[in-house]
Amino acid sequence: MATNKRVFTLRLQEVNFDKIKYIADKNKRSIAMQIEYLLEKHIEEYEKQHGEIKVIESED
Repeated sequence: MATNKRVFTLRLQEVNFDKIKYIADKNKRSIAMQIEYLLEKHIEEYEKQHGEIKVIESED
């Protein structure tokens, strides 16, 4: 399955991984999708307080 998502390694404390897995299971999401959801929510909150973050698209 092709995707335009960037791949990278994320190292987590085991307890945080287990808690995210628990939440992901409850929300019927994969761990990766749960982490992405949490990051999106955090970014939304940050931008509400500090304004929109301007991102320049790269041509990778």
